[in-house]
Amino acid sequence: MAILIFIIGLIIGSFLNVCIYRIPREESIVFPPSHCPNCKLNLKLKDLIPLISYAVLRGRCRYCKARISPVYPFIEFLNAILYFLIYIKYGLNLEFIKFAFLASLVIVIGVIDYFTTDIYTNTIIVGLIVGIAFAIISFFVEGSIMIYIIGSLIGGGVISLIILLTNGMGWGDAELLFIIGLFLGVRLTLVTLFLSFIIGGIVGGILIILKIKSRKDYIPFGPFISIGAVISILFGEFIINKLLF
Repeated sequence: MAILIFIIGLIIGSFLNVCIYRIPREESIVFPPSHCPNCKLNLKLKDLIPLISYAVLRGRCRYCKARISPVYPFIEFLNAILYFLIYIKYGLNLEFIKFAFLASLVIVIGVIDYFTTDIYTNTIIVGLIVGIAFAIISFFVEGSIMIYIIGSLIGGGVISLIILLTNGMGWGDAELLFIIGLFLGVRLTLVTLFLSFIIGGIVGGILIILKIKSRKDYIPFGPFISIGAVISILFGEFIINKLLF
């Protein structure tokens, strides 16, 4: 089953690449079919096998020989390994589906934000709808929905307060943490906040020290939130129980 989960992760990772490429360009993620961005020729099934096609073609388009970004196989592998790890931790159940979806969502949002410095409304809307659905399901399964409502308010509220006081972040960051709270609840949302600020501070400090960025340059925060959310999914309870308290 773990191997099957990994393969499913690869396949969905390939779809995430479509989302990452097309959403900032305001293109449909369904039509037209997958094609080379250089020569525009539609890709055949043999060109779309996750990881394998990239390796066989040595990172080039079969038809025009243009280079294919290594981001594509990286996203496929990242999504697959996250699905695998989430399955190992939670088993095949509702939590797996919820956390696997969230992991894929934050991959898309984080990578797009990294390349464009924007978090797109349509990705937030999808996350909001699915997050509310899972929160409602949790009410019937667990008998409680408040931890998810409070988690979303804490996540979105903390970032909103920072924006109002310093104007140092974007509203997309607040929206992202709001929907993460719907998936993770209070405890793991707090861990996500903590980790995103720690990781963001470390990376930002390194970039400034290396003079890659200056203190006045904008550094997108979405990738750090995404990383924090993924770490929280996999290790959040360990961090809470062993490291923070």
